Amino acid sequence: MAKSESTKYRLAEAMKTCMKTTSVDDITIRQIVEVCGVTRQTFYRNFLDKYDLINWYFDKLLLKSFEHMGEGTTVYDGLVKKFEYLKEEHLFFAAAFRSDDQNSLKEHDFELILQFYKDLIARRTSRPLGEELQFLLEMYCQGSVYMTVKWILTGMKDTPEAMAVKLVEAMPPKLAKVMEELGLV
Repeated sequence: MAKSESTKYRLAEAMKTCMKTTSVDDITIRQIVEVCGVTRQTFYRNFLDKYDLINWYFDKLLLKSFEHMGEGTTVYDGLVKKFEYLKEEHLFFAAAFRSDDQNSLKEHDFELILQFYKDLIARRTSRPLGEELQFLLEMYCQGSVYMTVKWILTGMKDTPEAMAVKLVEAMPPKLAKVMEELGLV
């Protein structure tokens, strides 16, 4: 692992430590760097702000869960992995998803998942999404993020597998048909 990547993970661990006692909105860069044992300059060389750090860490987990989907893994399989990673890091993501501040994880999750699905569909069809499919995909991704946040903030009573089933079954019929034709569900 490169030194800058290692530093980013150390900063993420420091952020997780701070989240145990302080809300995300109240955590300061000073707290994070003191826990991590680095300078503010080091923090700002790696991240724009604390939300950029949270979003970077989320990206690492999310990309792990979806990295093989384009190679035959289904939406269900990718979602199960995502929910397993979120469950492993429950305290971190529960704190992060409580924030509605600018650059919040909720908005970042939506943008990342929407773009992932758009790219996946475009790669498989060799054409961009039509207006109707774009609308359905945006609606589906917004609902997915909302239900993911609700799952985390209410104690994750469903298993990752049960959540993945629910999200796959909640897909709008026209979107589900496209996903099925592409071998993704």
